[in-house]
Amino acid sequence: MNERRRFLRKATGAAAAVAAMTLVDAPNVIAQQKIQWRMSTAWTPALDVLQGAAVRLARVLDEMTGGRFRIDVMPGGQIMGPFECFDATSKGTIEAFMASPQYWTHKDPAMEWFGTIPFGMNPQGMSAWYYQGDGLKLWEEAYGAFNLVPRPALTVAPQMAGWFRKKINTIADYKGLRMRIPNLGGKVVTRAGGTAVLTPGFRYLCITRTRRDRCL
Repeated sequence: MNERRRFLRKATGAAAAVAAMTLVDAPNVIAQQKIQWRMSTAWTPALDVLQGAAVRLARVLDEMTGGRFRIDVMPGGQIMGPFECFDATSKGTIEAFMASPQYWTHKDPAMEWFGTIPFGMNPQGMSAWYYQGDGLKLWEEAYGAFNLVPRPALTVAPQMAGWFRKKINTIADYKGLRMRIPNLGGKVVTRAGGTAVLTPGFRYLCITRTRRDRCL
């Protein structure tokens, strides 16, 4: 009988401890805040690979967090123009965007180097520079002035010379040519007598700095 009483006392104590732990942990579980972000991109739904990457990121985050971290992904033009997402995120109007660093050289010429440039590094080289050569650190410093935290979103490959309707044999063949090519490459084409045109199409992820601690 005494052994039974001792067993019941121990069992009751253990049950009480478990119950107490449950009560203590319950508020923490309940208090886990759900996060809802809006992310605009710099491309249209027609660019299914690029826009699809943004949609996939949102889906993976939703699945990994059990629905506690959700991102509404909107293509360029839905709530703002493709090139308006940088300023909108910088000001905190939206929480994140996907675009290319090459779009913002008018804000700081250094930004172009964090994307892909004509005849630049291959994806492996870019990744090595980001994570082993202080590339990401330099990128964060450049974007910190704009209240932004950048992260590579997709693999970045070097830009090629281009695809042309007619064969390019000499530098003179660039005269009068309109070509979609940004910044450094565009300056070369312009010096050769062509016209460089900048349109959306590249990729990386950036979030407003005030939200950084909630996801990185």
